[in-house]
Amino acid sequence: MKVRRKNILIIMFLLVIIAIAKIYFDNNFLEVLQYSAASNKIPPLFKGFKILQISDLHSKEFGNYNKRLVKKITGENPDIVVMTGDMVNSRDTDFEVFINFARQISKSYDIYYIVGNHEQNLSDDKRKILIDNLNEIGIRVLDNEKVMITRGTDSINLYGLWFNLRYYKDLNNEYTKDVFFGADQIQSILGNLDTDSYNILLTHNPLYADTYSDWGADLILSGHMHGGMIRVPFIGGLLSPEREFFPKYDAGKYQVNGKILIVNRGLGNGDFGIRVFNRPEISVITLSN
Repeated sequence: MKVRRKNILIIMFLLVIIAIAKIYFDNNFLEVLQYSAASNKIPPLFKGFKILQISDLHSKEFGNYNKRLVKKITGENPDIVVMTGDMVNSRDTDFEVFINFARQISKSYDIYYIVGNHEQNLSDDKRKILIDNLNEIGIRVLDNEKVMITRGTDSINLYGLWFNLRYYKDLNNEYTKDVFFGADQIQSILGNLDTDSYNILLTHNPLYADTYSDWGADLILSGHMHGGMIRVPFIGGLLSPEREFFPKYDAGKYQVNGKILIVNRGLGNGDFGIRVFNRPEISVITLSN
């Protein structure tokens, strides 16, 4: 009987060690996922154009000065880097971790940035400090606006969208549960787009994918969902930041009304604690025509 009890304790101890090792791995070892985006609207000179997306860093470090993250990015040699929000935490007293990382990669790549809900939750003074720092090191912060990216005589459009936090739809909040971000709202913010051109939309929250695609975005890049934090094998992410179980758009590539949505799983943990079966993600999107 004592031998059996001892064996059970040994097995339980080993299972705990394995679980701890798995959680550490899932929270600290970066994964690069490759996606393709094909459209006959993509100009010839943009065939093979490589967009690297990172999101939801939440001031996390992968090695000293984020050297492991920097190494992964440089190893992909993208044409541009896009950051889709929540790169800092709303409670940060300074932004040293993120700014040090951003300064390193801005030396090699054109970088486009949009704010997420954590940046929006910063005080006005702190948000200005963050944006001023990004502008100083040459990162383009897209404030509900468009930039044109050119290669020779060809071009594509890149839009950056943020919207009021009430549209994030906390299901436990009576004030926000019936709010919807629709065609009128996106039209009033971004206006019309040239549907003959290839249009990419950066927006932190993928919740309104139908609105984005109906507006005319050919490729939508989002984050926010953290992959559902705990990913249930063969089912998907368990919980969204809006406290919705098994959200529709939790991670990966989707077809929405004939358009492409890619939801990045993010890098940090934010307020959610730990990742399980959900490694930090770098997305690489290659355009083709």
